[in-house]
Amino acid sequence: MPVKRKIGKDVLSVNIVGGILIGLFALVCLMPFYLIIIASFTEETSLIRNGYPLIPTDFSIQSYLLCLKNPIAIVRAYGTTISVTLIGTSLSVFLATMTGYVLSRKDFPWRNQFSFFFFFTTLFSGGLVPWYMLCVRYLHFKNSYIGLILPLMFSVWNMIIAKSFMAGIPAEISESAKIDGANDITIFIKLILPLSKPLLATLGLFAALAYWNDWYNCMLYVTDENMFTLQYYLQRVLGSAEAMRIVAEKSGMALPSVPLESMKMAMTVIATGPIVLLYPFVQRYFVKGLTIGAVKG
Repeated sequence: MPVKRKIGKDVLSVNIVGGILIGLFALVCLMPFYLIIIASFTEETSLIRNGYPLIPTDFSIQSYLLCLKNPIAIVRAYGTTISVTLIGTSLSVFLATMTGYVLSRKDFPWRNQFSFFFFFTTLFSGGLVPWYMLCVRYLHFKNSYIGLILPLMFSVWNMIIAKSFMAGIPAEISESAKIDGANDITIFIKLILPLSKPLLATLGLFAALAYWNDWYNCMLYVTDENMFTLQYYLQRVLGSAEAMRIVAEKSGMALPSVPLESMKMAMTVIATGPIVLLYPFVQRYFVKGLTIGAVKG
């Protein structure tokens, strides 16, 4: 009995110390985002003079007023980004899991050749100019939602994670379903996907982050302001404010001061808020799926 009590006390002590250390580590991870929020509500002069404060001082919402000066454009950009993210993420997850399932099947004779073909594309590319000419001249991506969805729709990295995860699903499940008369599509949709919820959550988070943070494809293929994504729209607002300040400084014109530093922080809060709120709901699946995909080859 004394030995068991001692072991129990040791385990409790380890749990307490581990909980404190994990709590401190989580606090350190949250500190940058906390500083961003505080800086976004701080006056520009105070931010430049004192740096990023831990305690809110010189409260101001001027940066948010400037960022949201055109609320219709913000709402439209949010709508574009949300639509592209939902559609693109669904297609990306479906393609990655479908391809990974096929390449994980040992009865597929050319799975090694196809795996090498996919992996080869991660090492070499045709370059920006041929890619742009192909997408604009032949695929007609200009001012099209396809140009915002298609370039990010398939990720080789996500496919490799899906392949590694599905390789761990017992082959007997598929074999027994085939004996009962199920085809490959039925097996994939009704058996494999329900067993791959951690994988789906992981790939969904990866794809959603890629689509939500993408501004590069919008810059390349979109000139219509009604189709701007949120990230690209905010980047243009900040670029315009920066250009105005540079022109005013060089020409000696007296223009109203623009809080560029606090605007950057406000834009970060506006752009990352939905993703930050979404992450806790998929975090447990994300950790499990990423671990399985990393361990198995």
